[in-house]
Amino acid sequence: MNNDLREELLSMQREDERLMRELMKAGELKEDEYHPRIKQLHESNIARIKEIIAEYGWPGKSIVGQEGAKAAWLIVQHGTLDQKFMERALLLLKEAVATGEAEGWCLAYLQDRTLTMAGKPQVYGTQHDFDENGVAHPLPIAEPDKIDVLRKEMGMGPLSEATKRIQEAYRPMMDNRKDG
Repeated sequence: MNNDLREELLSMQREDERLMRELMKAGELKEDEYHPRIKQLHESNIARIKEIIAEYGWPGKSIVGQEGAKAAWLIVQHGTLDQKFMERALLLLKEAVATGEAEGWCLAYLQDRTLTMAGKPQVYGTQHDFDENGVAHPLPIAEPDKIDVLRKEMGMGPLSEATKRIQEAYRPMMDNRKDG
């Protein structure tokens, strides 16, 4: 295992999560705008993860451990400024999941993110939006009658539980929307 690379990825993840919490707590994170500090961090992280992938391929469990592989996924998942890169990374992540180098749920999230960004229905129901009352709803789903079966295959719980978690996690941002 490459401990230095693992620590670098984990550090990038911690900073991403820390900044999101800070901005949410300060009331600066809004649903409909890309905060300049988050944008700058995501640009920097994407530039670095591109270098890492160019050197190592997908940073899977055997290279960076399970937590490092999860951190790599999060960095790519937040790389919405470079949709083409996200789509290329999705192919690498599919291979990593097939060989046991990454978790299925990571693939589900990234696949849904790339689909919804392209204006297509998602497969696993991981991507949500909020209505005018601040209530979370999944973006359009390709096969809604199969959603919980598909989620289970990827190691995920029911969509209703995920929607509830998203509602709670993003409540501060929705409150900011009402206040601002």
